[in-house]
Amino acid sequence: MDHQPKFFENLSGTGKAIGVLTSGGDAQGMNAAVRAVVRMGIYVKAKVYFVYEGYQGMVDGGDNIVEVSWESVSSILQVGGTVIGSARCKSFRTREGRLQAAYNLVQRGITNLCVIGGDGSLTGANLFREEWSGLLEELAQKGQIDEEAVKKYAYLNIVGMVGSIDNDFCGTDMTIGTDSALHRIIEVVDAIMTTAQSHQRTFVLEVMGRHCGYLALVSALACGADWVFIPEYPPEEGWEDSMCVKLSENRARKKRLNIIIVAEGAIDCHNKPITSEKVKDLVVQRLGFDTRVTILGHVQRGGTPSAFDRILASRMGVEAVLALLEATPATPACVVSLSGNQAVRLPLMECVQMTQEVQKAMDEGRFVEAVKLRGRSFENNLNTYKLLSHKKPDAELPTTNFNVAVLNVGAPAAGMNAAVRAAVRVGITEGHKMFAVIDGFEGFARGKIKEISWGDVGGWTGQGGSILGTKRTLPAKYLEKIADQMRTNNINALMVIGGFEAYLGLLELSAAREKYDEFCVPMVMVPATVSNNVPGSDFSIGADTALNTITDTCDRIKQSASGTKRRVFIIETMGGYCGYLANMGALAAGADAAYIFEEQFDIRELQANVEHLTEKMKTSIQRGLVLRNENCNENYTTDFIYQLYSEEGKGVFDCRKNVLGHMQQGGAPSPFDRNFGTKISAKAMQWISKKLKETYRKEEGKIFANTDDSVCLLGMRRRNLVFQPVAELKTETDFVHRIPKEQWWLKLRPLMKILAKYKTSYDVSDSGQLEHVAMHSPKEAETGAI
Repeated sequence: MDHQPKFFENLSGTGKAIGVLTSGGDAQGMNAAVRAVVRMGIYVKAKVYFVYEGYQGMVDGGDNIVEVSWESVSSILQVGGTVIGSARCKSFRTREGRLQAAYNLVQRGITNLCVIGGDGSLTGANLFREEWSGLLEELAQKGQIDEEAVKKYAYLNIVGMVGSIDNDFCGTDMTIGTDSALHRIIEVVDAIMTTAQSHQRTFVLEVMGRHCGYLALVSALACGADWVFIPEYPPEEGWEDSMCVKLSENRARKKRLNIIIVAEGAIDCHNKPITSEKVKDLVVQRLGFDTRVTILGHVQRGGTPSAFDRILASRMGVEAVLALLEATPATPACVVSLSGNQAVRLPLMECVQMTQEVQKAMDEGRFVEAVKLRGRSFENNLNTYKLLSHKKPDAELPTTNFNVAVLNVGAPAAGMNAAVRAAVRVGITEGHKMFAVIDGFEGFARGKIKEISWGDVGGWTGQGGSILGTKRTLPAKYLEKIADQMRTNNINALMVIGGFEAYLGLLELSAAREKYDEFCVPMVMVPATVSNNVPGSDFSIGADTALNTITDTCDRIKQSASGTKRRVFIIETMGGYCGYLANMGALAAGADAAYIFEEQFDIRELQANVEHLTEKMKTSIQRGLVLRNENCNENYTTDFIYQLYSEEGKGVFDCRKNVLGHMQQGGAPSPFDRNFGTKISAKAMQWISKKLKETYRKEEGKIFANTDDSVCLLGMRRRNLVFQPVAELKTETDFVHRIPKEQWWLKLRPLMKILAKYKTSYDVSDSGQLEHVAMHSPKEAETGAI
């Protein structure tokens, strides 16, 4: 975008009052949204009010509507649910109730509402906005308010944020709470898998989602479930037979456990419910398998919000305040949401209508349409699940006579195994022979390569680290040996899953094409590194898991600091020269500062941070948290900063330091990394198949690919997955520091500072345009959203 940056300093909230409420079912991350709205509101000098207990509190008034301060929202970021309460409210559905609510708001001068809830809550807010002037007129006639108030508070602005664990709202990729609910489900599935394996059991898991199968579908994708039942895509007639055949085939393949996931709203093609008990009885009667049912229930709404939900909610909260400041009587009520990696504003009622369309399509049995209306991401999940869960009989598989090798390069990252599994299974489905290379390029040179089958990668999605083994070694010194191995094993394409070394490795292999014909084959890279420092992609596999590890640890440390009072912790994160983990970890954990290489800092800034913390210790929040990226500055080391803070803070606060180290590379992959790894890798494999067809020379009977576009990196860019030739990414790369020259997340840096009470500039050029939901419709299906 070549436009001039637009900074929000020009937007003042002076004289404005904002009310924030949570309504409908609770969801993890709502508190992060409330905190962001309050702090951003106060930052732009608006008054901010809590409306306790949702619409009920608005109708009841009194102590339910209270002005709040900066400290009111301290320590709520890591708390699940909503601290301001939520209630179903009958009276707000009546005009009398809304009249009373309008009176209570006018009394406090509140004409800006930020509503965090599901589609019901948002529809209610919109109706309230449409009736507003009529309600004020009526209040004036009754003599409850004067004519001046009617003029002064003439219109009501509404901005919504969707908080719902079901992810059932059209127009937004992820609703607040969805990722955390997936965390709860996956924790349970991982735990159940170990007991099921011990006893050779079948488990039927019922997850939430009365009208939306998102949680069931994504958790099935993330744990490699044998079967999934969702309301949008009922099984075909005779599903009972096909499911039992599938389960018994899996047992015959020595698979010791079966997992079946059922959404609570699952139905068959005649709109009859399919319950978890019904599925269990069926398995027991037909197959005699030892079968157990686990209903997850409200566990899914509980627990602490994931790093993703905290960052999402914080971004949305700030965006919501900006939207309220910019609103005019002519702007429709809008929803702030996320599309890909981009914050967007959408007309509230368009989203609500589209959401209702899905339900209508399901009620009328138009299921294919229902899936399409759910959006590209949902459709993609479903197609990927279908592709990976059922192996066709060998007789039905095509045979291409192509051999494709998969290897891991660089440091281990959680989610690599999910990516290998997806690559192997999609490759087999496409008719190729799949080969696994052990221990990266070094293993390749030593001939550590073997054919890998569909069953070999079963159960890999939930495994952390790298099962194939991975090394940082680059191929340059082994070129001849690798070329030999490619020739011996007749390898026609390469898929490399790894970090910056994988990127350098592909550059070296493509440079060696002049000398070795063996490297004239399609090659694709899928980014996987906790550092998230690969050019050409906003995200890499493994970064989300590392971020959650950092956030969990920071939560514990904050708790310890709160107990001892007046203590500041300095925490060192990984990332090489890339500040992604430190910066985003700071945003998710509510840190006071984050030192990163990309934003140079000097002793004056360190001094200012110490003074800022000294001021903070005078308030009721007597603890501090500072994150430091491991390579942010060669002289201002973690020890140096620790000693400086200890000396300067003498008598005011004491200091502790913590180096998180390799725990950031370990652990079971988060739902996001399993899902992202699975989908991006499946797409990369489909690209390989396409390239193999394009570059096959019939007369010579071999593959010959030597153009730049046959060595690509598949990355997530803003809203889409894009294949980019690695040669073209060279200009975007800082090779000395192993980071991209431009990084999207630096734009979020001011957010962290604002929420930690620093004065800063925030470029809001990207926000502010109201878009339409139509662009998220089926017509856009081919742009490669994930």
